[in-house]
Amino acid sequence: MESHSLLAAEASTSTSRTLTITLFLVFVAITLGITVWASRQTKTATDYYAGGRSFSGFQNGMAIGGDYMSAASFLGIAGLIALYGYDGFLYSIGFLVAWLVALLLVAEFLRNSGRYTMADVLAFRMRQRPVRTAASVSTIVVSIFYLIAQMVGAGALVSLLLGIKPGATFLGMDADTAKVATIILVGALMIVYVVVGGMKGTTYVQIVKAFMLMSGALIMTLLVLAHYKFNLSSLLGDAAEQSGKGAAFLEPGLRYGVESADAAKTFYSKMDLLSLGIALVLGTAGLPHILTRFYTVPTSKIARKSVLWAIGIIGTFYLFTLALGFGAAALVGSKAITEQDKAGNTAAPQLAQALGIDYLGGETGGAVLLAIIAAVAFATILAVVAGLTLASSSSVAHDFYASVIKRGQASERDEVRVARIAAFGIGAVAIVLSIFAQSLNVAFLVALAFAVAASGNLPAILYSLFWKGFNTSGALWAIYGGLTSAVVLVFFSPVVSGSPTAMFPDSDWHWFPLNNPGIISIPFGFLCGYLGAKISKESDPNKYAELEVRSVTGYGAH
Repeated sequence: MESHSLLAAEASTSTSRTLTITLFLVFVAITLGITVWASRQTKTATDYYAGGRSFSGFQNGMAIGGDYMSAASFLGIAGLIALYGYDGFLYSIGFLVAWLVALLLVAEFLRNSGRYTMADVLAFRMRQRPVRTAASVSTIVVSIFYLIAQMVGAGALVSLLLGIKPGATFLGMDADTAKVATIILVGALMIVYVVVGGMKGTTYVQIVKAFMLMSGALIMTLLVLAHYKFNLSSLLGDAAEQSGKGAAFLEPGLRYGVESADAAKTFYSKMDLLSLGIALVLGTAGLPHILTRFYTVPTSKIARKSVLWAIGIIGTFYLFTLALGFGAAALVGSKAITEQDKAGNTAAPQLAQALGIDYLGGETGGAVLLAIIAAVAFATILAVVAGLTLASSSSVAHDFYASVIKRGQASERDEVRVARIAAFGIGAVAIVLSIFAQSLNVAFLVALAFAVAASGNLPAILYSLFWKGFNTSGALWAIYGGLTSAVVLVFFSPVVSGSPTAMFPDSDWHWFPLNNPGIISIPFGFLCGYLGAKISKESDPNKYAELEVRSVTGYGAH
């Protein structure tokens, strides 16, 4: 077992390096080919934003799965389970249960009511310009939080893949420089996907990536189980032993709900768990890049079907993360994982290396499997960042430029041009912020994006769809109130300063004790929406009645 840990922790050989780079370039070439093909099919704004509404339930379900099973799921959750056991698996459960909220409360109603973006529904019975501006700001903020997670995942993979030991270099770069260079490369590629291919190209990239990710995770799961002759108890026993935490590894309380002598610390730790759970379960229904996927199908019935397919695909994948996480703890060991990446983001690729050594023979076998799984992880990251950048740049063009600046007078051609320009700006911001966030676990970063989405977007969406008395003032209060409270609390939390794993570990300005803001910011967003609507007398019952009929029946939907 110890030899596995040592070999998995060791830097990859030159074979691995060559294989990894080759496989990565092959995937990039295939997906760029798809993107260029899709660009030739993209003739109208509907093609660019919604893929011509031509996807089937299964295709869109695969694409939703591709959008959702991000670096956070593959790298982050596997790493959290490998380091924290039971507590790490809470992320898998939260991410999956969230889909029920999206299915029951949002998917069908949204598809029936809007055209391209979340703001189409919010602005339907309200004053267009202020509501679309707010929705555009919210979309960009949530997308950037999510983008940072993906880029950090890409950076974490690099020093493992290119075999850069401390003190060693690759093409004249040390490990830190190589991570930064990778973040910039991933950012540049995602901008190309979005600018050239639009929704159609991005969707096909998502489908290819979802297939690759499911296949890679399935192969690794079967290899881990075969190693233990499909005996789960010996797998869990080995994982607990190698983790260095013993039986506590398989019980709650290693990361959240930690009991300590200080009663206040114990209370905050338990509140943090509750806060995380609320954010994960409510966040999906407010994520802009997931919401836009409901517009890519021809009818609301197919939107509902695509969510059911997505739940099946994603649920199966999260079962695989159990085997990946506990397998990494057992076969690699937490010491080797944290030596390679403090946040555990490389646990799954390190497990692939250990399994390759075990089944394919020697370091070359380890290098082959590591290269394949690393290429899958890169594919995952590229596909998700493309979906996120498309959602946010579409919002800038469709909501802010066309509806606010041009007051609905912009041509489709101008709108798509602005969306492409916006993709450059959003990509640049995400690249810069990602360089500073490299010490954080990617699943944890995504949980923050969920909290921000659930605080700002979800109250406004639900109130719009289901409350007759909701109005423009309520929508603005809900979005800005929820969004601001979430971002401010994150900024003053131990995530950004005041802890060894913070974004700025050497500074300390934190006063908010929790890592996850959801328990405060989500109810605050709903309260703001309620108070804002009550303060204003504006009301249009006829417009609400029209939205109600449209959201339930699909009558008049585009």
